[in-house]
Amino acid sequence: MSDDLDLKVERVIDAPRDAVWRCWIEAELLKQWYCPKPWRVTEADIKLVPGGRFNCVFQGPKPEERHDLTGCYLEVVPGERLVFTDGFSEGFVPRPKHFMTGYVDLSDEANGKTRMVWGARHATAEDRQAHLDMGFEQGWGAAADQLEELARSLAKA
Repeated sequence: MSDDLDLKVERVIDAPRDAVWRCWIEAELLKQWYCPKPWRVTEADIKLVPGGRFNCVFQGPKPEERHDLTGCYLEVVPGERLVFTDGFSEGFVPRPKHFMTGYVDLSDEANGKTRMVWGARHATAEDRQAHLDMGFEQGWGAAADQLEELARSLAKA
């Protein structure tokens, strides 16, 4: 990894790994936490296999604030690791513009908690800086808080 191209958030989530994993792979759960409020995910379409689709629609507070994410999974290790990118759409079909490849690694921590490492790898330093300028650290920190709250509620159910 190259520090000038990568960004990451590392957190210990106060919920078991299976609940955190579900939040990443079930579309209805992903929609509840995957972007910081007041933004929201209005659509999520997932086919959880390498080459499968990872598509989302992000909606901001204003109707014109909409961002469509079209991507695919590169690696799926159940309960442990996801790698996804907007460089390809379903079936590894190349896309004309690539912003990042994302990954999440999950591992068990003491007392039923989960270590989550969530990162983004960019092709250029300019793309990395643009992601920082969008509020990567604050935004994905808030999203991780939302994920933790949801995963805890799943674990209690």
